[in-house]
Amino acid sequence: MSIFDKTKSWIDTFRFVSKEVETHFAGLNLETLYAKPHPQQWSIAENLQHLITINRSYYPIFDNLKRGTYHGAFIGRFPFFTKMFGDMVFKSISDGGKKKYKTFPLWEPKVEIGDPEIIGRFMVHQREFEEKIQEMIPFLEKKAVIHSPANKLIVYTLERAFDIITAHELRHLDQAKRALEAVTNKL
Repeated sequence: MSIFDKTKSWIDTFRFVSKEVETHFAGLNLETLYAKPHPQQWSIAENLQHLITINRSYYPIFDNLKRGTYHGAFIGRFPFFTKMFGDMVFKSISDGGKKKYKTFPLWEPKVEIGDPEIIGRFMVHQREFEEKIQEMIPFLEKKAVIHSPANKLIVYTLERAFDIITAHELRHLDQAKRALEAVTNKL
């Protein structure tokens, strides 16, 4: 698959997630958006804020790539490690939510309970991230290698990063839908 086809696929995924969020969550009251299905599970709003937070954590890397000032970890020079880490992270994210993982503190969702703008902010973010994907096409063509925003020793290709990010979007969309179902059943 060409980079342009992959780019279209990633953007299509972002648009799908946006449409699903609009369809399932836009008309909900604040109590439902912020209700936790269980004390250890995230609310719909927390899932959406988590996606905004994690996706934006890549922005400094993207900006440094565009400026030509990105300095990756030494380990990123070895294709074995970029493939190994990329595949490992992708597999953990794209398992359909079967296995639960604790997120890095950097990516914990920080939401103000009752903030009525979470859906609007999420939708704006999704469009913004679509633009970021398009801006990265020259670096995708060059097969750029980046590191995780959470750990500079976790390296993968930029292409794999977008695979991970889009799989992560789908994972948290499903988690938010499950939260809605659980909260609705409680009410």
